[in-house]
Amino acid sequence: MENGPMIFAGMVFVLFGGALLVWTAVRVGHREPVAQDVSPVASAALALVASCAALAVGVWCLARL
Repeated sequence: MENGPMIFAGMVFVLFGGALLVWTAVRVGHREPVAQDVSPVASAALALVASCAALAVGVWCLARL
């Protein structure tokens, strides 16, 4: 009964982190800005950190089942 919310939260974090990672990689690969009016290196680094953090939380949630 308690596994349902944990599975849902884990999948949401994994999907968000994966999508953000792919989106950031595509933007950097095309040399387009990741965020408007921000340093390209800083915005790409922050997006990568956020995506890795979301993936880590998602994996942690799914590993606790």
